[in-house]
Amino acid sequence: MSVTAVPDVGRSEASLRRFLHGLSGVDEVGAKARADRLGTRSIKTSAKAYALDLAIRMIDLTTLEGADTPGKVRALCAKGLHPGDDAPPVAAICVYGDRVPDAVEALKGSNVHIAAVATAFPSGRAPLPVKLADTRAAVEAGADEIDMVIDRGAFLSGQYTQVFDEIVAVKEACGDAHLKVILETGELVTYDNVRRASWLAMLAGADFIKTSTGKVSPAATLPVTLVMLEACRDFRDAHGRQVGMKPAGGIRTAKDAIKYLVMVNEITGPDWLDPDWFRFGASSLLNDLLLQRRKMATGHYAGSDYVTLD
Repeated sequence: MSVTAVPDVGRSEASLRRFLHGLSGVDEVGAKARADRLGTRSIKTSAKAYALDLAIRMIDLTTLEGADTPGKVRALCAKGLHPGDDAPPVAAICVYGDRVPDAVEALKGSNVHIAAVATAFPSGRAPLPVKLADTRAAVEAGADEIDMVIDRGAFLSGQYTQVFDEIVAVKEACGDAHLKVILETGELVTYDNVRRASWLAMLAGADFIKTSTGKVSPAATLPVTLVMLEACRDFRDAHGRQVGMKPAGGIRTAKDAIKYLVMVNEITGPDWLDPDWFRFGASSLLNDLLLQRRKMATGHYAGSDYVTLD
């Protein structure tokens, strides 16, 4: 459903403010308590192997460092394609835009997606023409997914139309590439703001909403993810369009990943238990998933040299 097809929310500042501030408030204590309860859920051993492989297939394997080199990207792509033993490939490789050609070459002929961060990541502090040029350059280089950051300063100042219009413009610049909109929830202060920013991004055309850049603390948390998943569920119920969700930053263990999968199943339902609708933004999570997978297969933990250091 296009943005213009949403009849009850206009694009004026007043109408967006009225809608966003009309959303029900988040019970912070209740959200944390429910996230804690879901985090204690266990899954049967027979389901754990499936959950580990599903988590691997949901990873956006990421390197976003100033020291990234073509060789590092090629190595990351090789690991993403063939993580180890018979483990499935990851969902995507996520890099800076100027490293996209390296990923394109390394992933040629595969089904692994290429995600590029854009729009002056991670700060988002650049004029819109610069952000759009950043996005178009990444898509032209071969990225089929774009991870953009919203202008948190504009959002926190109540300039909702500016944030909305930037997302719409970046979505158009993406062409056929999917757009993930990063809220940087660690800077949004309240759960109410997280809910509002989630709805704003989805109304503007986001294909995914994403917690964090991984450069700000706190990054992904279970309570924030719960609030965002509820927004995805309610948005589909209201407007008929399914939007994906991606927690990113700080998710490092298989135990944590399974907590997130349990939450997805409980909050949004099994429709979202698919790499097309849920991703993990991570750099080190894959190693622990591989070690846990090995433990299930052999009955003992492998040494640290069983996995590569990224």
